[in-house]
Amino acid sequence: MLHKWFLTKNVFLAVKPFSALKDAFKAGYTQKDLVRDIIAGLTVGVIAIPLSMALAIASGVPPQHGLYTAIVAGIVIALTGGSRFNISGPTAAFVVILYPVTQQFGLSGLLMATLLSGIILVLMALFRLGRLIEYIPLPVTLGFTCGIGIVIATLQIKDFLGLTITEMPSHYIGKVGAILTALPTLNWADMLVGIVTLFVLTRWYKLRLPIPGHLPAVIIGTLLSMLLIYFGQHVATIGSAFQYTLSDGSVGYGIPNVLPEFILPWNIPNAQGELIDWDFTTIQNLLPAAFSMAVLGAIESLLCAVVCDNMTDTKHHSNNELLAQGLGNIASPFLGGITATAAIARSAANVKSGAVSPFASVVHALLVLFALLFFAGALSYLPLSSMAALLLVVAWNMADIPQIIQLIRRSGRNEIAVLVTCISLTVLFDMVIAITVGVLLASLLFIRTIAEMTKSFEIALPDDLNDVLAYRITGPLFFAAADNLFADLHHKTVHTDHEIKHIVLQCDAVTVLDAGGIHALTRFVQHMLPHQQLYMCNMQFQPLRMLVRSKNIVPEIQKIHFSANLEKTFKKIRKFEQLYS
Repeated sequence: MLHKWFLTKNVFLAVKPFSALKDAFKAGYTQKDLVRDIIAGLTVGVIAIPLSMALAIASGVPPQHGLYTAIVAGIVIALTGGSRFNISGPTAAFVVILYPVTQQFGLSGLLMATLLSGIILVLMALFRLGRLIEYIPLPVTLGFTCGIGIVIATLQIKDFLGLTITEMPSHYIGKVGAILTALPTLNWADMLVGIVTLFVLTRWYKLRLPIPGHLPAVIIGTLLSMLLIYFGQHVATIGSAFQYTLSDGSVGYGIPNVLPEFILPWNIPNAQGELIDWDFTTIQNLLPAAFSMAVLGAIESLLCAVVCDNMTDTKHHSNNELLAQGLGNIASPFLGGITATAAIARSAANVKSGAVSPFASVVHALLVLFALLFFAGALSYLPLSSMAALLLVVAWNMADIPQIIQLIRRSGRNEIAVLVTCISLTVLFDMVIAITVGVLLASLLFIRTIAEMTKSFEIALPDDLNDVLAYRITGPLFFAAADNLFADLHHKTVHTDHEIKHIVLQCDAVTVLDAGGIHALTRFVQHMLPHQQLYMCNMQFQPLRMLVRSKNIVPEIQKIHFSANLEKTFKKIRKFEQLYS
């Protein structure tokens, strides 16, 4: 009982909320730092307002839910988290998971999945799984993020071109087919607004102005859409595409200019006005999506923290950040927010804008709240094609084509195979399938590569030792390599021109010996001729420890003669020959 109490206590002590905030204060937080945080928060907030709405729309819910997410996650995760610079909110990576959930379960299902993912993230933090994310290979990470970028870009074509598609199929190939079929319904006014927004977004950096390109691009796109509407053209906007109903029963269009209301995620009616029966089966059907959200949220938030660490020469607390992400995703659904995680682009902008502490994220969230309360009417004029243009740029950045090209140029066939597999599985099936298969494939290919490094080389012998065969083994003796190596050694010891009485294995380059290696060594001893003796020398610590542990269990190991080096081994052999000659 006492042991269990200590174990539980140690688990909870592994995570400490507010660690990033404490680090900022320990470093000496000043009034000047506060000013820098305010400037950085305002800069990132300008980027987050249109992006949050665009990502909510892409996830299949009204745009205000994206703003709610930026507000709640921006405050809760920043203050309780383990990274000083992470900016959390809705991100493009989640779209491929959230959209199918919304299509199947509606807003209530999406909020419930977010709540479940938050609980999973908290459990991941308590069990100290933050460091495990580091074991995901680069080709896997690049592969699934590129696949997500491809899917997001595909989903934006409808609004970017103003296509009329009544229902988007669930599978990727079906989506592409629906888009191609709907091409004759293209609206040139929507497309023009999207192209202009995209042009401003991609060329704004050349002006070298301190203002991020997101705001001017959206403003120019909105002004163009208003001009086209004035001349009788139809341009889809947030106001024309979305409507809301307030608690007093009043109906409006666009975005409600009220504070997020406290809601119970499981108590929201669907489009038909019916409540979902949240029994065990329904929750079980939602769990795979919730697990996917948690895994992706953990990966993206910790990758984001690493990027910010490299930019600022700081160190984040991985498990604390996972805990904060979990708390943020638990709190967010009760205020209408969808799934949140740290956004790499917004966090990088936060650092470049001079942020010092998590207060910058709080300022960014307050600016989003200010825009919701006082500029909701203006936000309703934003054209959907401009929102799609924003996400096309996000999708391009997520795909990270330059880094993929660089990886292909410098890597071998194994890494390229993993990369292509992850991209294909993410696009055609699911991100979790892609990561699972990608990690498994990368692991197997890595094991094969390491196994191929384990070899044996014959050692030159003194002239007086004619019945001795000596080999130097290099590489790890583990399950994937040991069987082949000892089988090859057995073949060499049996098929020789003269009789072999002594077999010497120099193991100074054997770094690892596992249970598979012990088993292969045991079989080698069993298949030796009755008069043959086996010697092993220059053992490193880990292999020697494994042999000592197995000595009393495996009788074959007791037959092996151990020496410190080759010279002492040869002396043993000479004494043996003198004794039995």
